[in-house]
Amino acid sequence: MDAARLKDVPLFSALDRHGLAAVARHADEVDVSAGARLTEQGRLAYEFFAIRQGTATVTRDGETIATLAPGDYFGEIGAIEGERRTADVVADTDMTLIVMHARDFREMLRSTPDVAEQVRAAIAERSPR
Repeated sequence: MDAARLKDVPLFSALDRHGLAAVARHADEVDVSAGARLTEQGRLAYEFFAIRQGTATVTRDGETIATLAPGDYFGEIGAIEGERRTADVVADTDMTLIVMHARDFREMLRSTPDVAEQVRAAIAERSPR
Protein backbone atom coordinates (compact mmCIF):
# COMPACT_ATOMS: atom_id res chain seq x y z
CA MET A 1 0.00 0.00 0.00
CA ASP A 2 1.08 3.61 -0.54
CA ALA A 3 2.63 4.81 2.74
CA ALA A 4 1.47 8.40 2.12
CA ARG A 5 -2.16 7.26 2.46
CA LEU A 6 -1.50 6.22 6.06
CA LYS A 7 -0.95 9.85 7.11
CA ASP A 8 -4.78 10.30 7.09
CA VAL A 9 -5.10 7.89 10.02
CA PRO A 10 -4.34 9.61 13.36
CA LEU A 11 -2.83 6.41 14.75
CA PHE A 12 -0.07 6.63 12.13
CA SER A 13 0.09 10.41 11.48
CA ALA A 14 3.06 11.11 13.77
CA LEU A 15 5.30 8.52 12.10
CA ASP A 16 8.18 9.65 9.92
CA ARG A 17 8.50 8.32 6.38
CA HIS A 18 10.46 5.28 7.56
CA GLY A 19 7.78 4.42 10.12
CA LEU A 20 5.04 4.88 7.54
CA ALA A 21 6.91 2.62 5.12
CA ALA A 22 7.22 -0.04 7.84
CA VAL A 23 3.48 0.07 8.47
CA ALA A 24 2.66 0.09 4.74
CA ARG A 25 4.62 -3.13 4.22
CA HIS A 26 2.14 -4.90 6.48
CA ALA A 27 -1.10 -3.25 5.31
CA ASP A 28 -3.59 -3.59 2.47
CA GLU A 29 -6.27 -1.16 1.39
CA VAL A 30 -9.71 -2.74 0.92
CA ASP A 31 -13.06 -1.38 -0.27
CA VAL A 32 -16.28 -2.78 1.24
CA SER A 33 -19.94 -2.08 0.55
CA ALA A 34 -22.51 -0.64 2.93
CA GLY A 35 -24.01 -3.41 5.03
CA ALA A 36 -20.85 -5.52 5.12
CA ARG A 37 -20.26 -7.22 8.48
CA LEU A 38 -16.63 -6.46 9.29
CA THR A 39 -16.44 -8.26 12.64
CA GLU A 40 -18.76 -10.56 14.54
CA GLN A 41 -18.85 -10.64 18.34
CA GLY A 42 -17.53 -13.93 19.69
CA ARG A 43 -15.70 -14.96 16.50
CA LEU A 44 -11.94 -15.42 16.39
CA ALA A 45 -10.08 -12.26 15.42
CA TYR A 46 -7.67 -12.28 12.50
CA GLU A 47 -7.48 -8.65 11.36
CA PHE A 48 -6.99 -5.05 12.45
CA PHE A 49 -8.89 -2.31 10.59
CA ALA A 50 -8.37 1.46 10.24
CA ILE A 51 -11.01 3.54 8.42
CA ARG A 52 -9.89 5.77 5.55
CA GLN A 53 -13.40 6.53 4.24
CA GLY A 54 -16.94 5.74 5.35
CA THR A 55 -18.67 4.97 8.63
CA ALA A 56 -19.56 1.88 10.64
CA THR A 57 -21.65 1.02 13.70
CA VAL A 58 -20.27 -0.98 16.64
CA THR A 59 -22.67 -3.09 18.69
CA ARG A 60 -22.06 -5.31 21.71
CA ASP A 61 -24.75 -7.74 22.81
CA GLY A 62 -27.15 -6.02 20.39
CA GLU A 63 -26.62 -2.54 21.85
CA THR A 64 -25.02 0.23 19.79
CA ILE A 65 -21.90 1.41 21.58
CA ALA A 66 -20.15 3.55 18.95
CA THR A 67 -20.15 4.97 15.46
CA LEU A 68 -16.80 4.86 13.71
CA ALA A 69 -15.63 7.36 11.10
CA PRO A 70 -12.50 8.08 9.04
CA GLY A 71 -9.42 7.93 11.25
CA ASP A 72 -10.95 5.47 13.72
CA TYR A 73 -9.67 1.92 14.05
CA PHE A 74 -10.87 -1.37 15.51
CA GLY A 75 -9.88 -5.00 15.89
CA GLU A 76 -6.72 -4.24 17.85
CA ILE A 77 -7.79 -6.21 20.92
CA GLY A 78 -8.26 -9.47 19.05
CA ALA A 79 -5.27 -8.91 16.77
CA ILE A 80 -2.88 -8.44 19.68
CA GLU A 81 -4.32 -10.65 22.36
CA GLY A 82 -5.60 -13.43 20.11
CA GLU A 83 -9.01 -13.19 21.72
CA ARG A 84 -12.46 -13.41 20.25
CA ARG A 85 -14.15 -10.31 18.88
CA THR A 86 -15.69 -8.16 21.61
CA ALA A 87 -18.25 -6.51 19.31
CA ASP A 88 -19.96 -6.54 15.92
CA VAL A 89 -18.92 -3.89 13.40
CA VAL A 90 -21.11 -3.27 10.34
CA ALA A 91 -20.42 -0.80 7.52
CA ASP A 92 -23.05 1.96 7.40
CA THR A 93 -21.70 3.27 4.09
CA ASP A 94 -19.33 2.09 1.41
CA MET A 95 -15.91 2.11 3.08
CA THR A 96 -12.20 2.12 2.33
CA LEU A 97 -10.25 0.31 5.05
CA ILE A 98 -6.63 -0.26 5.88
CA VAL A 99 -6.41 -3.91 6.91
CA MET A 100 -3.63 -5.89 8.56
CA HIS A 101 -3.72 -9.57 9.42
CA ALA A 102 -3.04 -10.19 13.11
CA ARG A 103 0.46 -11.57 12.55
CA ASP A 104 1.42 -8.52 10.44
CA PHE A 105 -0.22 -6.17 12.94
CA ARG A 106 1.85 -7.60 15.80
CA GLU A 107 5.03 -7.31 13.71
CA MET A 108 4.16 -3.70 12.85
CA LEU A 109 3.76 -2.92 16.56
CA ARG A 110 7.18 -4.42 17.31
CA SER A 111 8.78 -2.19 14.68
CA THR A 112 6.90 1.03 15.59
CA PRO A 113 6.94 1.57 19.37
CA ASP A 114 5.06 4.91 19.12
CA VAL A 115 2.10 3.21 17.46
CA ALA A 116 2.30 0.29 19.89
CA GLU A 117 1.95 2.67 22.84
CA GLN A 118 -1.16 4.31 21.34
CA VAL A 119 -2.74 0.94 20.55
CA ARG A 120 -2.11 -0.40 24.06
CA ALA A 121 -3.75 2.72 25.53
CA ALA A 122 -6.76 2.19 23.27
CA ILE A 123 -7.02 -1.44 24.34
CA ALA A 124 -7.04 -0.45 27.99
CA GLU A 125 -9.80 2.07 27.29
CA ARG A 126 -11.93 -0.21 25.09
CA SER A 127 -11.62 -3.54 26.85
CA PRO A 128 -14.96 -4.66 28.27
CA ARG A 129 -14.83 -4.86 32.02
